[in-house]
Amino acid sequence: MQFDQLKRREFITLLGGVAAAWPLAARAQQRRRIGVLMPFNPGDREAEARRAVFEQSLDQLGWAPGQNVHIDYRLAGSAVESISRHAAELVALAPDAIVTAGALAPGLLLQATRTVPIVMVNVPDPVGAGYVQSLARPGGNATGFTNFEYSMSGKWVELLKQIAPGVTRAAVLRNPTAAGGIGQFGAIQSVAQSLGVELTPVGVHDPDEIESGVATFARFANGGLIVTGGGGTAPHRDLVIGLAARHKLPAVYPFRYYAKDGGLVSYGPDTLDQFRRAAIYVDRILKGEKPADLPVQAPTKYQLVINLKTAKALGLEVPPTLLARADEVIE
Repeated sequence: MQFDQLKRREFITLLGGVAAAWPLAARAQQRRRIGVLMPFNPGDREAEARRAVFEQSLDQLGWAPGQNVHIDYRLAGSAVESISRHAAELVALAPDAIVTAGALAPGLLLQATRTVPIVMVNVPDPVGAGYVQSLARPGGNATGFTNFEYSMSGKWVELLKQIAPGVTRAAVLRNPTAAGGIGQFGAIQSVAQSLGVELTPVGVHDPDEIESGVATFARFANGGLIVTGGGGTAPHRDLVIGLAARHKLPAVYPFRYYAKDGGLVSYGPDTLDQFRRAAIYVDRILKGEKPADLPVQAPTKYQLVINLKTAKALGLEVPPTLLARADEVIE
């Protein structure tokens, strides 16, 4: 009898231990979920490069896509309606965090959720746009990485004059409704005046507006082109680069992938590095930290890229001093 009771107690103890272990095992096997929203069209080369870097960085931090983490991607282009729709789709999936890039998507995501953690990448002026309370203490459910100090935008005018000294007019592609577009254009204006460059703003709402604006500007001589960051031009960069070539306009762009795709010169932050850093923030959030406590960080790497093939096609001689400063020269 005592033997049977002992066996029964051991069995109950063993059963209780197994039952207690079930939730732990379930948690260990449960995959976390991340959403990624980017302002590119499906199949875009830059979007694929960012995806590869992000997943590789997560894997190095112990999050293997397809194993202990599932990633939902949405490539929404630049239209507000499309970005808003994809933002709502991602929020409906109840992810543990959402990574987003550009000037428009963070605001649309914040309209959809005030609880899901959001990591912003390449976002201009998140304080001015109302996405966070301050850079040091974001205070809400969003944090991330900025792409520009507005004053840096003036360097685009300087670069344009260095590589094409004859330029006296510049069309500036920018989003007039976004805080970043307004701030960058203001910084460009302050430098352009001192360099004797007259500015013509061109909207980027859709391809037709870009094409007609550039074509109208290019009717007169001595023109150049400046493309701002976060303006919604990234999905249309093949169009913009093609227009610059067709109208023989020396052009300065905000990111390396423009120069790599045929643009004349680019100067701006390393966009892929920001996705590496975003993976670190996602890792910290998945481990329990709050976006409100993670400071918004500025870029740590800037790149000057010159496309000599494009310079030759435009009949431009790139100054040796500018070539010496370049991080990358495409031939």
